[in-house]
Amino acid sequence: GLNIMEGQEVHFELGRAIVGQCGSLVTKVLYIKEGVKTNFAIVDGGMTELIRPALYQAYHKIENISSVASEEKYDVVGPICESSDSFGKAVSLPGTSRGDLVVIRSAGAYGEVMASRYNLRPLPPSVFSDKV
Repeated sequence: GLNIMEGQEVHFELGRAIVGQCGSLVTKVLYIKEGVKTNFAIVDGGMTELIRPALYQAYHKIENISSVASEEKYDVVGPICESSDSFGKAVSLPGTSRGDLVVIRSAGAYGEVMASRYNLRPLPPSVFSDKV
């Protein structure tokens, strides 16, 4: 067991090991920008909702849960006017279109608590569901 001396307190952070897999950021594709070499899926969520990828290039699995088309590669980016507002580069997704739901996984830790109102964006709501 843990020996605690009189007057000491134990504090711990649940963090990613316990709650990281418990949350997903559900975004909607605003539009697809087709480039010469790169296609971009611009989603309505960005670094204001999940800053980890922008802050230190943290990896989050990204899925399109609306499409069953053949796979294509996309840079999945947010709508914030910052070059670092990116969730993933060359992500393989089923053919993606405006209105599709794109889910960024493992957002249960540090997503909501690190969200910001930068660029006057509202904080995202928290919704509990086992359907996503």
